[in-house]
Formats: sequence, structure tokens, C-alpha cells
Amino acid sequence: MSHVPRWHVVVTFVDDCGLAVKDPSKIDWFVTELRKRGFELQIEGDFDAFLGVAFEKRADGTYHMHQKGLIKKIIAAAKMEDCNPNWTPTKLTPLGADADGENYDHSEWKYSSIVGMLLYLSTNTRPDLTFAVSQVSRYNQKPKVSHATAVKTIIRYLKRTADMGTIVKLSGKLDLVCYVDSDYSGLFGHEDPRNADSARSRCGYIISLGGMIVYWKSTLLQAICLSTLEAEYQSLSLAMRQVIAYKLLIEEIIKVFRVDGLSTEICTQVFEDNQGALYLATNQRLTNRTKYFHVKWHHFWSHVGPEPPKIQIGKIDTTRQKADFLTKALPREVFERNRNQVQNW
Repeated sequence: MSHVPRWHVVVTFVDDCGLAVKDPSKIDWFVTELRKRGFELQIEGDFDAFLGVAFEKRADGTYHMHQKGLIKKIIAAAKMEDCNPNWTPTKLTPLGADADGENYDHSEWKYSSIVGMLLYLSTNTRPDLTFAVSQVSRYNQKPKVSHATAVKTIIRYLKRTADMGTIVKLSGKLDLVCYVDSDYSGLFGHEDPRNADSARSRCGYIISLGGMIVYWKSTLLQAICLSTLEAEYQSLSLAMRQVIAYKLLIEEIIKVFRVDGLSTEICTQVFEDNQGALYLATNQRLTNRTKYFHVKWHHFWSHVGPEPPKIQIGKIDTTRQKADFLTKALPREVFERNRNQVQNW
């Protein structure tokens, strides 16, 4: 279709599509053209829900993204409609393999099925679940009773927060912001010391565009770190892969749209709360203590600078570290403060 009008945006996921255009009448034209080419299309209506995610505009101008239907389905599947609700989705102690623990027999519900639904929920609208779900996901193959109990802890938290998702407050600015954190060797003392996982550190980062969170991640680092600095720096390096990709994509989209008065240089900031990792990333000087780092962790150096269009990396206080609840279990007060910073409730 060589005559596709400018400002057609098509979001596609397998066989589901969302269309956004400056002139709504162009949607009919676009659908007609696709049907001429043999596509069988069903028009769902306004873009108030997509792939099970609902978008509600609130009176104050904010948007509430949620998956209330999926949450109710999870609670019902686990037969926990009458459970006592929790204030947080995890206990304060990390969840280990529990090698000598009793096997879970799936008599109440299928472990992998519930965890799969929790994964979809946590990756779309509920960053506050991400760390907890990442923990239980590690044991899909041979879960123990302790792991099933951890899943129930998540569901008890969902029981209390079933109507919530993420409230989006748009900043009105084209700014790309990332917060990155790490928990150094967080499983030490909670796993068999002969198991390599007992020495692994956890990485967490969250990225927002114009005030709306667009990506977040909580995962164990594959390479075992020898210091807090290395754990923080590896996490920063992994986060930068996503940040750089987002930055290049957004700049390309802006150039294609050619919006009058809109700069193609976006303000990109990454916040790190470890002074050593911050120094290494911004000064880009190896020392006797850091020269053993793999070259792959330094891949982003050419993209970093003090002024746009370069990416700026800055220090953030731990109390303002939005990625904190992606790396470890937190007490209720700290967890709720972090959740409010990210999800605005």
C-alpha cells in the first residue's frame, strides 16, 4: 500500500492489532485496503482494552491500566476467594530451592498454570508483583510445598489489591528515564552453598517514557559477581541495552512523523544508586579492581555523555530508587512507598 497516509500507527501482537491515526476516517480506509488483500478482520471498537489490559481515563486526566478480570480468574483458579488478604506479595526472606522440602502434588491447583497467569499480569500492569513472581517462576518444573505457599502469598496480596493496576500520569515531556538496582548475592544463606545460584545477584530496572512505565525487569544475573560494584555495574549494563534500543526507536519514529516543533533529540536519563558503578560508567576508566570485567559490560560507553543527545547517568538516593522492589523483598512501609513512586497508588 504505497499510499498509506502519514500518522498510521499499527500495534500488532500475533493476530491482534491496534490502530492510531490523526484522522479517524483513515481507519476505515486502512481496514478496507487490508480486506481487499484477503485479510479477515473483526473490528472491536475503541482502544479501551487490548490483550486483556483495560485502559480507563480518570476524571483527573490520568489513565488506569488494569487487568481486574485476570486477577479474579487467578484467585478463583486457586480457590482462594475467601482467603485473608496480605499487605505485600512476599515474605522478607528470599525463596530458595528447598531441596529437602516436601513436593507439591498439584492437588489444589496446577502450579505452572497459576504462575503463567501471574507472569502475564506482572509483565503488563503490575510491576509490584514482578520480584515475587520471578521467584516462584524458578521452580515451575518441580515445585515444593514452600513454593506453592509463596504463590498463595502473592494471591493473598492480589485479594487486597484486586481493583488496582498502574495509574499513568503523563509528564507532557518526551523524556526516557530508567532506574536500575541490584541485590548482591541475595540468595546467600538461603540456598545450598554448593549450588551456584546461592552466589548469584539479582538485577532490576524500570523504564518510563513521558511519565508512563513501558518496561521493567527482575532477573538473576547469569555471571556470578565478586562485589557489590560488579553486581550494580552488570545490572546497569543490562538495563542500558534496553534504554539504547528504546532511544533509537523513538528517535526514528519522530523523524518519520516529522512533527513540527518536536525535537528528535529526547532527554534520556538513567539513575543508579551505587557510587562505584556510577563513577565507572561516567568516567569510563578501568582500575586494578575493575579491569577484569568482561568487555561486554562496557558496551554502552559511547552512548553516555553529560548533554543530550547522549544518555546521562546520574546518582539517585536509595529512598527514591524506583527499581528497589524489583530486586528484593521489602517491609510494608518501604514497599508501599516504592509502589506509589512507580504505580501511583
